[in-house]
Amino acid sequence: MPDLLLELRSEEIPARMQRKAAGDLRKMLTDGLLEAGLTYEAAREYWTPRRLTLDIRGLNARSKDIHEDIKGPSTSAPEQAVQGFLRKAGLSSIAEAHVHSDPKKGDFYVAHISKPGRAAEEIIAGLVPDIIRTFPWPKSMRWGPTSAKPGSLRWVRPLQSILCTFGPETEEPVVVDFEIDGIRSGNITYGHRFHAPGEITVRRFDDYVSKLEAAKVVLDADRRKEIILADARNLAFANGLDLVEDEGLLEEVSGLVEWPVVLMGEFEEAFLVIPAEVIRLTIRANQKCFVTRPQGEGEALSSRFILTANIEASDGGKEIAHGNGKVVRARLSDALYFWKTDQGDLPDLVELEASAEKFGLDLKKPLDQRMARLDHLNVTFHAKLGTQGERVERIARLAEELAPIVGADPALAGRAAVLAKADLTTEVVGEFPELQGAMGRKYALLQGEPASVAAAIEEHYKPQGPSDYVPSDPVSVAVALADKLDTLVGFWAIDEKPTGSKDPYALRRAALGVIRILVESGVNVSLLRSMMSPILAAYMEFQREGSRPYLEAADRLASAGLATAVYRAEVYDRLVGQSGKEAFAEETSDWAWRLSLDLLSFFHDRLKVYLRDQGARHDLIDAVITPQSDDLLQIVRRVEALGSFLDTEDGKNLLAGTKRAANILAAEEKKKTAVAETVEPALFRQDAEKSLFAAVNQAEKQAGEAIQNQDFSAAMLALSVLREPVDSFFEHVLVNDEDLSVRANRLALLARIRTATGQVADFSKIAG
Repeated sequence: MPDLLLELRSEEIPARMQRKAAGDLRKMLTDGLLEAGLTYEAAREYWTPRRLTLDIRGLNARSKDIHEDIKGPSTSAPEQAVQGFLRKAGLSSIAEAHVHSDPKKGDFYVAHISKPGRAAEEIIAGLVPDIIRTFPWPKSMRWGPTSAKPGSLRWVRPLQSILCTFGPETEEPVVVDFEIDGIRSGNITYGHRFHAPGEITVRRFDDYVSKLEAAKVVLDADRRKEIILADARNLAFANGLDLVEDEGLLEEVSGLVEWPVVLMGEFEEAFLVIPAEVIRLTIRANQKCFVTRPQGEGEALSSRFILTANIEASDGGKEIAHGNGKVVRARLSDALYFWKTDQGDLPDLVELEASAEKFGLDLKKPLDQRMARLDHLNVTFHAKLGTQGERVERIARLAEELAPIVGADPALAGRAAVLAKADLTTEVVGEFPELQGAMGRKYALLQGEPASVAAAIEEHYKPQGPSDYVPSDPVSVAVALADKLDTLVGFWAIDEKPTGSKDPYALRRAALGVIRILVESGVNVSLLRSMMSPILAAYMEFQREGSRPYLEAADRLASAGLATAVYRAEVYDRLVGQSGKEAFAEETSDWAWRLSLDLLSFFHDRLKVYLRDQGARHDLIDAVITPQSDDLLQIVRRVEALGSFLDTEDGKNLLAGTKRAANILAAEEKKKTAVAETVEPALFRQDAEKSLFAAVNQAEKQAGEAIQNQDFSAAMLALSVLREPVDSFFEHVLVNDEDLSVRANRLALLARIRTATGQVADFSKIAG
């Protein structure tokens, strides 16, 4: 069967766009071929900085003839329905349709459509120009004399040539002929722009690849990556060094060259006083180069770096390496200045005294100065959520509350939270925002902060995704939870929730971070309690905008054990003088509770995704979670214990019996059949009833005690004693006895089964 080769060659395509663009080209063309009635055996895309290429194997030479009957409306249908049928069938008038009869439905129209197949070359020649004109580049441009004309071609960079050949391996392929904006397809491509810029005549994919290779172009991006990585490792090793590998940089560099040539440059060792992360980012961001370290030296870097050129220079690359070294030195000089400046005193210390007093900062310490400046400058976090300084106040307070729960020292947690955002005003983070947290940790250690405080400054951003690590130090855990909970509660309070695929504030990631910290660190926390403190802080922020006060809500939440005394006191102090207790409506506490439950529901949704990714059954998750289940670790352990229990014979049989009891109860409750409020042993008539009643009492008590101790395996074991009595009950006892009092008593006994098992899970939601 024939093969298709397509190459679109242009000026340099940005490296970040290449892989996706090649995938888009493959999808758009193969989708178009299938829609046109052509099938293929395999398709693979390739890309270099100057070309997108498709190799499609086993493509049909011709689409099949189409014979289709399209059923239309009744012959007595209104004109609007008839016209719709004509448009759908592609008929110009109803006279082109046929009338069919049905004994039941009467006469109706049918269109008999016959379309002859088309040659693949014809289909391809129609598809490719349309794809080029509608290609989804993030950015594109016009060029040349035709650029001023309406509808002129747009491409990421000027499109220079199109190669398109089609044919079987055993025959000479043909050029699929088409033209777009003066560029006519052909069988010509061009090699490396410096080493082999001449024309290359191509027949099919195999000789295309070999001729490009001879012309200093490596077509396969993955192979270019392999060449760069292997040569870089070898060059580093030959100089007594190890390459610091970077997959993201490797991907980018492979998209900058068609013929990779690996070289080594160097800079002065005096620059090695700069933190390794800063050196690495400076060289990476500005010169797209890899750094190296002495063999066996851990994190310390060497003064040599690896660069990738696109040519084989006549001097072996000495001038290229020298030129890169000059630029690297200039950039590292800037980085050294930033590093030293961040460790010195700020010039406006007098203006920072009020902020320092508010946060208990020591203005003799550089990082404390930066935090004071962050507050003093009133840097906005969000227009509706206040400044960064106000946010740090909330996070510090919440971190201190959470500290005892996670085993951290409240004072250290508060100190770490106060300094967590301080590095946002440093020079290094201003230049490299991706180093926020990491630089804060370094500056904290330089000014003598405890190791756990320094670690928390960096780790409070963690985890930032499903593959990122979870902090383990208790101080880090407290601050990380406080930071994420404050973010979630704040944006929930101002109704900026994720919608569909839109999540501009990364709230799904924040919720997953909370889940992973709690579950993977084994932390039991009441989310409702933890969320109420920042909710009350949000109340106070809203007061500044004139919304209704929330003192009564504070009272209610504090009495329920959901808000701490310090928050209630602050609400009183700040609000009582404004409007008095009589202004605090009950609706405010309802608002707070609704907000909390809505956010808790969001956590439940993210937890379900997390557990499913871990292999948990969705029905078990649904069976365990209730609207007010706010201890996520407990939910996970319940699901694990329930899954293990249901894998046993006792579990399977108890599930069947419990579901049977639930179904009978549901049916009788729907019919409004009387169910006794309590089980009365005096009404028992059979031993099976007595045995089940005794077993339920025992199971309910033991399961409840096990749940109190958070021993969910023991709770399942306690329920397992119900298996035999439940089976015996349904075998020997007729629930719907003629005596209404006996029936009501037996239904109450079934309700006790539901209550006992419901302590662990809602068995009615479990499949099976």
